[in-house]
Amino acid sequence: MALLDQARTERRARERNATRASILQAARRLAGREGARTLSLRGVAAEAGFAPAAIYGYFRGKDELMLALAAEDLSRVAHAMRDAAQANPGTGRLVSAARAALALLAGTETIAAAWDALPPEPADSEIERVFNGRLIAALTALSSALGTPAASREAQADVVLIAASLAGLAILKRAGRLAALGFSDEELLARIDHYFSRGF
Repeated sequence: MALLDQARTERRARERNATRASILQAARRLAGREGARTLSLRGVAAEAGFAPAAIYGYFRGKDELMLALAAEDLSRVAHAMRDAAQANPGTGRLVSAARAALALLAGTETIAAAWDALPPEPADSEIERVFNGRLIAALTALSSALGTPAASREAQADVVLIAASLAGLAILKRAGRLAALGFSDEELLARIDHYFSRGF
């Protein structure tokens, strides 16, 4: 009997995870077509083939859904930066990692939209813990690309400044403003490398 209960519990968990993944995929498709900032739970429910009320069994609201999408994207950014840095040992690791991050960040607006979804005061929700964990993983990958873990407060601040620079560049690139200002990605990534690689 205990084995049957365990199997049933595991099956329900798999089904719940599959449904949650299906909702996130629908949200990602809808955000890709219409923009992440205009995402609505009603639209996501329709895209996923669920009743709107069913979405609330998985996400408490639009903000939580947006944070879940952004957490997935932060994980992709962290992996891409880590892979790019490992593929380019020695000098140039930071530029390789930054280039990989910029390519992903410029192609999605979920991370930028997630900042609006975060409450003004940190809460202790599960999705915020996941989001924060993925953000730390991305910052750690960036720190690793510098060649030295950011052990000091000053080094950690530099990593946050690099990440903020990349986020800003992604916004400018996505909006077509980098080209309008006469700058290329590579030129600005080289400047980031010049200012930050020498201190590590």
